[in-house]
Amino acid sequence: MPTPVEILRKKRLGNALSREEIAAFVRGVVDGSFADYQSAALLMAICIQGMNREETRLLTMEMAHSGDMLDLSGLSGPTVDKHSTGGVGDTTSLILVPLVAACGAKVAKMSGRGLGFTGGTLDKLESIPGLCTAMEEKRFLQTVEEIGCAIISQTGDLAPADKVLYALRDVTATVDSMPLIVSSILSKKLASGAQNIVLDVKCGSGALMETLEDAKALAQMLVEIGNATGRRFCALVTDMNQPLGMNVGNALEVREAIEILSGQAGGALKEISLEIGAKMLELAGISGGRQKMEAALESGAGLKKFAQMITALGGDGRVAGDVSLLPQAEAVIPVCAAEKGYIGAILASEIGRASLALGAGRLRKEDSVDPAVGIVMTRRIGEWVDKGEPLAYLHVTRRSNVEAAQALASRAIALSREPVETPPLIYASVEGKCV
Repeated sequence: MPTPVEILRKKRLGNALSREEIAAFVRGVVDGSFADYQSAALLMAICIQGMNREETRLLTMEMAHSGDMLDLSGLSGPTVDKHSTGGVGDTTSLILVPLVAACGAKVAKMSGRGLGFTGGTLDKLESIPGLCTAMEEKRFLQTVEEIGCAIISQTGDLAPADKVLYALRDVTATVDSMPLIVSSILSKKLASGAQNIVLDVKCGSGALMETLEDAKALAQMLVEIGNATGRRFCALVTDMNQPLGMNVGNALEVREAIEILSGQAGGALKEISLEIGAKMLELAGISGGRQKMEAALESGAGLKKFAQMITALGGDGRVAGDVSLLPQAEAVIPVCAAEKGYIGAILASEIGRASLALGAGRLRKEDSVDPAVGIVMTRRIGEWVDKGEPLAYLHVTRRSNVEAAQALASRAIALSREPVETPPLIYASVEGKCV
């Protein structure tokens, strides 16, 4: 049995770790035989020296099998899932999950909470009155079988090694290590059971990967290693240089998802959702995915699935037809243009921080969020605004730091006297074959 010191020394010198050494590391992280300072030292060595593809695959598999593995084989249809690397105004899961289910696939999705300015799907869902994302595994599977979909918080003991390592990465400046990002994302997806997974890798000022080169490299590695595990993966590299949706904040994002599902809204959020959904259905072997999803929007089938899912989670399903039932802010304050011009840039990261100042996000995992607050944008890059017109509306309560949010939102939006080209929504598509 290799010792922690032997494993540390080997990686510090830049050598590849064996299956036995990686297994010993993951096992040690879970059972405590690796001290935190030894795990942190190995994470730093991996961050500096890197890992080859086989090491990353082995780390992914060991982390996935470090706890429970959800078995979806008893479900009556193809199982699909999606994962986003995180962004601002990214409400795709709330749109995609019911729409894809309405097209015949089974979506058993486990999601997380937001940290920093990146919104969490669970926080958004729990802004719906009465809704609880905690669900026992047997009932979760039964719900997915009957309705076709459910989004819940992680059940049981899935990928416990990732929980420990993620917390250590956060405090050791090793969050941006490519092998550690890949193993963290894929281990949770593998443990969650779906056979077909579409990855949405964000790129830009509000994303983990700010450059297109890094985002493409991450997408390629995720797909290659994901498919090497025997599951079916593909990825899209999408824009996060501005908020994806027009609404940023928990109840506000639920409202926008409902407006899209009910045919009242469109735009970039709808388009990205349809593209990701088409990929999900394609991986699941369901042809004509884009057309089927558009039909599910037109007929209201996606909205009906959404209402059924909300009800199954204990929430008030009436919100699907009446968004006024969602939490409301105490006041709405406009952020107005100081001059006229074209929208030249919208820094998604600054909009995210503005929503955080209002109370829509959390800096620490134990912090609470205010479901009612957030920001509603009125413009996207390339659009015209006159002097004095609102660029955004802040939805605030008495606990909101309105002054900070106003400053951040104003700083986030740059104007141009010359026309500005609209950035693409999708930069690249990464396909792969199972190995």
